[in-house]
Amino acid sequence: MRIVSLALPATLTIAAACAPPPEKSSGQDLYAEFCVACHGVSGKGDGPDAAVLARKPADLTKLAARNGGTFPMMDVLSTIDGYTRARHGNLTMPEFGVMMEDQPSVMVDTGDGILTPTPEPLAALAGYLRTLQE
Repeated sequence: MRIVSLALPATLTIAAACAPPPEKSSGQDLYAEFCVACHGVSGKGDGPDAAVLARKPADLTKLAARNGGTFPMMDVLSTIDGYTRARHGNLTMPEFGVMMEDQPSVMVDTGDGILTPTPEPLAALAGYLRTLQE
């Protein structure tokens, strides 16, 4: 007589339910990985690769100051994504939207009070840039 155990599928289901959710992206980690080389650790546009670029990287600590004191969330998201830059022919900075398009989305207020679905890593990176404002 052969005994078939139904406990294994139940055990696997319980283990999966207890597993921690996928870790959200850290904006600071993403910045370190993708932005520091050009924009520098402090975000002032003085990264180690900045000297060889035809166009000096933006000082990311002045984004809000250049926008009347308000962090320009929509512009930042569009710039990182690549949408704004592609429209204006400025492709010096990589288009990061392509790398993030398959990521889970979160709802982000882009400054107009309307929540917009945004790839979670893109939202995390923009959120980190907000913390760099002087």
